[in-house]
Amino acid sequence: MMNLLQLSVAVLLVATSTTAFSTWGTTIPRNYALHGLSDESVENDVNRAGEYNPGMADTEFAKRFRHLKGTQIKTVGEAFTDFTSILGVPVNALYKNMMTDLVGTTHLNVVNARFVRDGIWSLGLLTALDLLLKNYPEQDVAEKIKTSLFECVGLSGDEVRSEAKVIEDWANGKSKDDISSALRGEGDSPVAAIAKATKSDEFWMYSRFFGIGLIRMMEKMGTEMNADEVYPIMEDWMTTSLGKTHFTACSDSDTYFKIKSKLDMMETMMKEIEIREKKKMAQRLEEKAEAALRAVERDAKLAEEIEKEETEKKAIKESKATE
Repeated sequence: MMNLLQLSVAVLLVATSTTAFSTWGTTIPRNYALHGLSDESVENDVNRAGEYNPGMADTEFAKRFRHLKGTQIKTVGEAFTDFTSILGVPVNALYKNMMTDLVGTTHLNVVNARFVRDGIWSLGLLTALDLLLKNYPEQDVAEKIKTSLFECVGLSGDEVRSEAKVIEDWANGKSKDDISSALRGEGDSPVAAIAKATKSDEFWMYSRFFGIGLIRMMEKMGTEMNADEVYPIMEDWMTTSLGKTHFTACSDSDTYFKIKSKLDMMETMMKEIEIREKKKMAQRLEEKAEAALRAVERDAKLAEEIEKEETEKKAIKESKATE
């Protein structure tokens, strides 16, 4: 079961640290020779790299985010240390690697300068947590795990749940065309508001939880939950409606269903094991009851024989007394 759960990890391994801006190192790239660049070109590039000041480039990206220059960002390791401290109890061994990766992925999303939390992203995060933790042995601890994750990455659990509920409630019972038009920015729905902000932001950052949020919206509108049905809808929503590339989102949807399939298989196995254990326990109880019944019968028979023997002894004694 350990191997099965490890195969079902939903998130990627991530680096141990990040900053709002990273300088380009002065190491000469190895592929210069492949492009036939001269020594002078290499030297000029190295000189430019040495003069580089984070956030001071004359580009729209640098102008928008230069105020974040020098911002101290805690590492993924520090985020997981905070998670462990807030949780206060050990994570089940079967889930520890998965939660390490999930904390790391969420942390790297949140500290990215381009990240903007919205209701679809929040819905995706909660959907992923519900999927991965639905069979956690102690469900009260599973809820604490969710709360600890939110806190360690600087999110408000109440806000995340509230945002997710708004999107989930709105999507419930909607048609594909309803949601497609909202994702084009048409109307005044909460999804349309997110779509307008997304389409107007040239530096908008896609993340896996946004894609999972779209999958959850498909589920609420009644789409059959399998990769073949979801893929074309995801492509349409991401490219036609939002005007963004769909490749990563479609790949994430495939990954989601592979993981869901493995987790469903694991759940089935756990139920089968539970059923077998219950049958074994019932059999043991039955055997114990039968043994107890045999013991009672044996004791009753022994008592009867003792009583019979005592009666015979008494009769012999009385007979001798009469003689």
